[in-house]
Amino acid sequence: MRHCINCCIQLLPDGAHKHQVNCRGGPHHGHQACPTCKGENKILFRVDSKQMNLLAVLEVRTEGNENWGGFMRFKKGKRCSLVFGLIIMTLVMASYILSGAHQELLISSPFHYGGFPSNPSLMDSENPSDTKEHHHQSSVNNISYVKDYPSIKLIINSITARIEFTTRQLPDLEDLKKQELHMFSVIPNKFLPNSKSPCWYEEFSGRNTTDPYLTNSYVLYSKRFRSTFDALRKAFWGHLAHAHGKHFRLRCLPHFYIIGQPKCGTTDLYDRLRLHPEVKFSAIKEPHWWTRKRFGIVRLRDGLRDRYPVEDYLDLFDLAAHQIHQGLQASSAKEQSKMNTIIIGEASASTMWDNNAWTFFYDNSTDSEPPFLTQDFIHAFQPNAKLIVMLRDPVERLYSDYLYFASSNKSADDFHEKVTEALQLFENCMLDYSLRACVYNNTLNNAMPVRLQVGLYAVYLLDWLSVFDKQQFLILRLEDHASNVKYTMHKVFQFLNLGPLSEKQEALMTKSPASNARRPEDRNLGPMWPITQKILRDFYRPFNARLAQVLADEAFAWKTT
Repeated sequence: MRHCINCCIQLLPDGAHKHQVNCRGGPHHGHQACPTCKGENKILFRVDSKQMNLLAVLEVRTEGNENWGGFMRFKKGKRCSLVFGLIIMTLVMASYILSGAHQELLISSPFHYGGFPSNPSLMDSENPSDTKEHHHQSSVNNISYVKDYPSIKLIINSITARIEFTTRQLPDLEDLKKQELHMFSVIPNKFLPNSKSPCWYEEFSGRNTTDPYLTNSYVLYSKRFRSTFDALRKAFWGHLAHAHGKHFRLRCLPHFYIIGQPKCGTTDLYDRLRLHPEVKFSAIKEPHWWTRKRFGIVRLRDGLRDRYPVEDYLDLFDLAAHQIHQGLQASSAKEQSKMNTIIIGEASASTMWDNNAWTFFYDNSTDSEPPFLTQDFIHAFQPNAKLIVMLRDPVERLYSDYLYFASSNKSADDFHEKVTEALQLFENCMLDYSLRACVYNNTLNNAMPVRLQVGLYAVYLLDWLSVFDKQQFLILRLEDHASNVKYTMHKVFQFLNLGPLSEKQEALMTKSPASNARRPEDRNLGPMWPITQKILRDFYRPFNARLAQVLADEAFAWKTT
């Protein structure tokens, strides 16, 4: 980031410019007219190529045949006036820059190798359709970024040289139980044999006036979920089983999980899949329970809250459990068969990659690598779970992620600088720790201004494959899904053993517009810079190559997209 300040101080009316102060060229000597001030007696400044007469009211008047060498002979009052004027100029300049008129800082990030200049996006006063000058200036900045590429390439080479995909050491079941005693006391070892989803009956000791969701953390911490639970309350007592004077509620876990990745089309897949009559999702699309809520994380920057118990998570599947219970209690075999085909899904896009909480709860005695990962606990209860992963070119994923989550000052320039800073931080970690330790490093992940680590698909998938069989995964590409939705959905139906749809149902599912598409204001920002794209392709290349090797599919190398 840099600001170029072009200033000219003129004190002589006869054109004898003994000194011209210019931040670009330094002092100029001679008797030529100043090209900046054009012979006028004023102090001018040029900020980011915009000429400004900031001291129009503080114009320095000259008298007689005084020259710059006679400056020290000024009367004391005049010298003080000039000094005062310069102080005012400095304050005005600082106010102008720091007021937000420019989307930059005066001091470059300490993580940069050299300067990475930035170009502000369109100012509020500019017409969005009049972008010729803006595009020209942006192109100039892009050329400047290209000049910085060799130093950034050194960072990437340093990271690449240290990449090592090692096999993680798996924890014992007893160690898992010690970490989650309550969870293991609630979820049984075996499930009902006549349900496709993992379900079981649990005694409910409350009375008919008891609110079963009174202490549910999802309700307490988010108003938008309260209407959902209002519907659950109304249906609750009508879906209890009764035996030996006791009440029993059906509890269920998901049959399948859409585990990732964010900004890869998981929302669109979820919206289409839930139109299938045999699929029932959790009451909330992304509970984030396995990765965040069970640790008390709502937003990590806000600190830890009370941990959400597993019962709160199970409550989210009550609507589906009610329908499965109806099938189990049905008198006719036909009705039983119909209801028992229902499967439950969950679609938290953090499940595959987010293990940021481990440093707060687990012993750090494994060379800074997490001793337990999310998949260890899911596998302990559901060794036969089905897992769906939607991926996309990690370069495009990162830019989409940036546009979606950045709150202000979004631009291709800002994205470029954030990428270079994140690469520097990631390299600093790799100099001292293993690849896995850096990928799951909570401090690093919070420090990086863009979520560079989320696109390291190979690292996460290999760790999941250490506990689940490859046949339990369906790995999809967003690029394929976008070009042929019908084909993708049929692959999902086959993977989940779902029944066929009617022509009308299939048309509704496949022809509806894409969900969670890029917002218009983000589309107007245009693509990332070509040099930024090149940098990210260099960084992700070895990880994509390993992913393509694991999946035996070169499409996942994203050599051409």
